[in-house]
Amino acid sequence: MNAIILASIGLRVAGIGYSLVLLRRSGDRRFGFLTVLLVLMAARQVLTALGSTGTGLEELPGLVVSGLAVLTVHYLSRYVEEEAAVKRELRSLNDELAVFEKAVEHAGHAIFFTDPDGTITYANPAIETVTGYAPETVVGRNPRLWQSGEQDDAFYDRMWETITDGEVWDGEIVNQDASGELRWVDVTIAPVTEDGDVERFVAVETDVTDRKERQLRIEEQNERLSRLNRVNELLRDVNRRLVTATTREDVEEAVTDRFADDPWVVTAGVVDRTASGRLRVRYATADGDALETLVDDGEDALATITAGIDHGRTGTTQCVTVVDDVAAVGVVPLSYRETTYGALVLGARDATLFEVLRHDVRVELGETVGSAINAAERRRELVDERVTELTFSVDDDADPLFDLAAETACDVELTRTTTAGADDRVCFVSVSSDDSEAVVAATEAVDGLSVPTVVSATDDECLLRVSMTDPLADTLATHGATVAALTVDADEARGRLVVDVPGGDVRPVVQALDGQFETCTLVSRQDRERPVETADSFRDELTTALTDRQLEALRTAHLAGYFEWPREHSGQDVADMMDISQSTYMQHLRAAERKLTAALFASDDDGRSLATA
Repeated sequence: MNAIILASIGLRVAGIGYSLVLLRRSGDRRFGFLTVLLVLMAARQVLTALGSTGTGLEELPGLVVSGLAVLTVHYLSRYVEEEAAVKRELRSLNDELAVFEKAVEHAGHAIFFTDPDGTITYANPAIETVTGYAPETVVGRNPRLWQSGEQDDAFYDRMWETITDGEVWDGEIVNQDASGELRWVDVTIAPVTEDGDVERFVAVETDVTDRKERQLRIEEQNERLSRLNRVNELLRDVNRRLVTATTREDVEEAVTDRFADDPWVVTAGVVDRTASGRLRVRYATADGDALETLVDDGEDALATITAGIDHGRTGTTQCVTVVDDVAAVGVVPLSYRETTYGALVLGARDATLFEVLRHDVRVELGETVGSAINAAERRRELVDERVTELTFSVDDDADPLFDLAAETACDVELTRTTTAGADDRVCFVSVSSDDSEAVVAATEAVDGLSVPTVVSATDDECLLRVSMTDPLADTLATHGATVAALTVDADEARGRLVVDVPGGDVRPVVQALDGQFETCTLVSRQDRERPVETADSFRDELTTALTDRQLEALRTAHLAGYFEWPREHSGQDVADMMDISQSTYMQHLRAAERKLTAALFASDDDGRSLATA
């Protein structure tokens, strides 16, 4: 047996051993096949070697085949190892894909894939909770299916441009679900690229409606609080300015100027009516021309302004087209009790101001400003020497004095009123009758008059003291006015009322009387100077009217405590001090008292009866 054959057999046996080791290690049946093949080849080589008589060179190809067989086993082992590694990697990837698929399927977020054209190729089950559409119904369709229209085309154009450039887009979108309900959705869209080309898109959508609504409510509450703070600060500033205002003009200027400082307000001012009934702007600030335009040409706002001035109704309107930048008008009547001093008119950029400046706040503001105006008017009346005398022709079947004139068929005159209690006033009423008993009986039958008492009676007149509820004097006192005279003519069933109004603004008084009487017609108006009587002048006039003895009697009684209760000295004691008889002293004292009371309560130089004390 030559060396070539032995080498060939050795290679084949080595290959068998190598193959068996690999078969055992890998369990790959291909090594089993090679093992069998090599065994057969080795057996054949052995048989050939036993019967061979040649040189052995003819077996050289068999040696080569043996080497190739061994190499085949080697390279097959390498291939098997690489194949096993690939399988392991594929198995790992499959496991990861399974986990990913499971995660996607069970994710709480809506996840879907689209092709480069935006057509949906896959959607997980959660898409139904976000969009209301089942996964199988959206595959093959475009996400435009649930667009709400809340975002415009430019919004989606920018989104598409971002993702087609290979960048991730994320943001919030308002979608419309299958039921038509709007939902806030947090969206992330990522492109899947290969060699720079977009192969598909993956989108993740999360329903954030509850969170967004809470956020919007919080923002709205914060905005409302901010507005309330601004309004509260505004009202505080108004109140601070009203404290220092001394005239009506100061009050109007303080209020309107403060409102004009607010960025919400375009124009602000006070509007009222003239005595002739024409609307006028008393004071305007900021864009004063805008307010004039609203009053003159603002058809949308005019009804609201008129209702505020004429009926004391606070109101707003948003239908304003006549003035640029003014989208809403608010009217705040300036009132004190039953008196309206015009209205504060605010032209705002939108209705936001009046949403915060609520109806009840506007009413309270109007009453506060009205009270300040009333106080300023009262202060002015105290120092103003001008008096406007108004004469009215009045008629009212329900008025107690008219009713008394009808019951007695006599003329009635109100001579004086004075306060008696919380609800009643004591009135002194003159009736042109000589039958005092009949007058008392008639008075008791009149509603609004009670407790009639005869003060004095003559052949042609009966003077009564009566209690009257809701008298005319109380109505006029609110405006600082007084009743100078009120007479009722029984034959004509008409009355003549003379009222003194300090200052020059008589419109509130006219309005008040229109509401007091069924018929009230202004007959005449006369402006005059009110005489200013000081304590010194009154004392000088009284001293001139008294005789020396009367003045001494009055002064001695005062100093001796005669008018105190209990008296410190009696009338006899004071008479003894003056060294006169008691009867003479009482004559002097009564005369002095009569002149004193006459100076206080008698008619003035013009004959008016000074009906209010």
